[in-house]
Amino acid sequence: MGRHSLPDQYGAGGSDPRPRARRRQVAIATALVLTVAGGTAGAVRSGLLSFGSSCQDHPVRLELAASPDIAPALTAAAKRARESDITSDGRCVAVSVTARDSYKVADTLSSDKKTDAQVWVPDSELWIDRITADSSATDLTPAGAVASTPIGVAMVPTAAKSLGWPKKTYDWIGLAGATMTDDSLKLGAADPARSATGLLALTRLSTAAAKLKGGQTQAAAMMKTLSQRISDSDSQVVETLPRDNSGTELGNPKRNEALVLTEQAAYAYNSAADSGSSVDMFYPKDGSPELDYPYAMVGELTTDQSRAALRFMNYLRQPAQARLLEKYGFRTSDDEAPEAVVAGAGGSSPQPYGEAAVQPASDTALQEVLGTWTITVQSARLTTVVDASGSMSEPVPGTGGQSRMDVTKASLLQALATFTPEDEIGLWEFSTKLDGDKDYRVLVPTERLGDRKGGGTQRDRLSSAFGALQPVENGATGLYDTTLAAYKSATASYAKGKFNALVVLTDGVNQDPGSITRTKLLSELQKLTDPERPVPLIMIAVGPDADRQEAEEIARSTGGSGQSVSNPSQIQSVILKAIVAAATTADD
Repeated sequence: MGRHSLPDQYGAGGSDPRPRARRRQVAIATALVLTVAGGTAGAVRSGLLSFGSSCQDHPVRLELAASPDIAPALTAAAKRARESDITSDGRCVAVSVTARDSYKVADTLSSDKKTDAQVWVPDSELWIDRITADSSATDLTPAGAVASTPIGVAMVPTAAKSLGWPKKTYDWIGLAGATMTDDSLKLGAADPARSATGLLALTRLSTAAAKLKGGQTQAAAMMKTLSQRISDSDSQVVETLPRDNSGTELGNPKRNEALVLTEQAAYAYNSAADSGSSVDMFYPKDGSPELDYPYAMVGELTTDQSRAALRFMNYLRQPAQARLLEKYGFRTSDDEAPEAVVAGAGGSSPQPYGEAAVQPASDTALQEVLGTWTITVQSARLTTVVDASGSMSEPVPGTGGQSRMDVTKASLLQALATFTPEDEIGLWEFSTKLDGDKDYRVLVPTERLGDRKGGGTQRDRLSSAFGALQPVENGATGLYDTTLAAYKSATASYAKGKFNALVVLTDGVNQDPGSITRTKLLSELQKLTDPERPVPLIMIAVGPDADRQEAEEIARSTGGSGQSVSNPSQIQSVILKAIVAAATTADD
């Protein structure tokens, strides 16, 4: 890479504070006067001197790829720089700014593909860290940060006031929980796999949840709910807000009344003449992560290019350009929150908008959250196999006489509600000799929940089948043959690009004397397991008669996990917990 030496700091009209010898200045000035007096006419006649020349004739040109939210501000700053004849080593600096999503630039640089940009300003340092950690990616040279903006939750005024804004403050869990308990308050966000705003907020939410009992499961449930209101990019998520304050728009199920949003995005939305509406900003009291807009040079630059890039970076740090960035809704100081920016974004006291941003999450934490998100919310293909042996008629203490099967059905119906129309879910039941010599029966084949057949959808068929489950009188537990048959079916029908898994629920141990042995089952499961086409088995031991240790041993042979619940009502949370565990295993 070319030398990133410091350029001249003082463009047109600037003064140079470096000391110079007065005597030498006078001598040079005298010589110049004599030279001009004797040779100007000849120089003009020969074309060696042109009174119309300027630094603009041969500028140093730079292509700058910027996150779309800050691109307009940088475009305005670049225009100012050209009009002010800002120079680097006597040559004008001509910067052309192009708006490009940070994740798209990161994908290009990760694959070491050619890019026209010499400078990159993504919205977050996390993109820079991702590239610099990859030895095969394009080289980057960070040179500081341009601006910042905190991340919070923006809501339409009616929704904000229903939660007590601005006087009432919430933490991240409280804000997310409020949107999950109120069906009329829908929370949207940008895809964390493509958006730093979405990922940093989700990481903050997961960190907060981890401090609570059962927090991982709670975070997974929140992710699953949030995934149903995800937009591809930050710019698209703003478009999901109601277009006006009419009852039609506010009641539109496709509209989001609340968004995970930056202060700058809220400012831009509220400032838009054609927005037709506005948002109020909640700043979580347990801390807001922030976007920090790093400035980095890309690839091998010439010395002129690298010096010009540093010159423009230095120009952006000047007070006049800081004021320009604030006019576009950005913060330029860690010490204060500009009142005009906060007010324009819909912020108001006592919301803690002036608190320092939380410390950035570690790269490890970000990757763990992203891995959990990917597994938890990507379209899933799950086959659920439910024990229908006679023991499932046993009453569950503290439920008013409900049986194990009754509580299991209710928990499965609750779990079904967390899946999207794109997910593929199926249902088997098992006991002994349910279908001829087979211990199992396929009640609903594993298909997409949104698929419609006859008068209903796959979700409708599953709801009916869950509700109709009944214990088989005097039925025993044919666990081993059923598990092997179901796993063979799950691996044979593996769906690429989805999270594939088999969930087996049993309240007992294998009671079929004619079945394969446990040793044979483990051996066959291991043969079927393919790391390139993973199908983890999640085996849930329900009640006091089930063997948790055996469930763990069987599941582990496939890369899955064994779980146990004393009460079938815990099944939904345990399934989510197992999926989180599968995400951690995948990261390893």
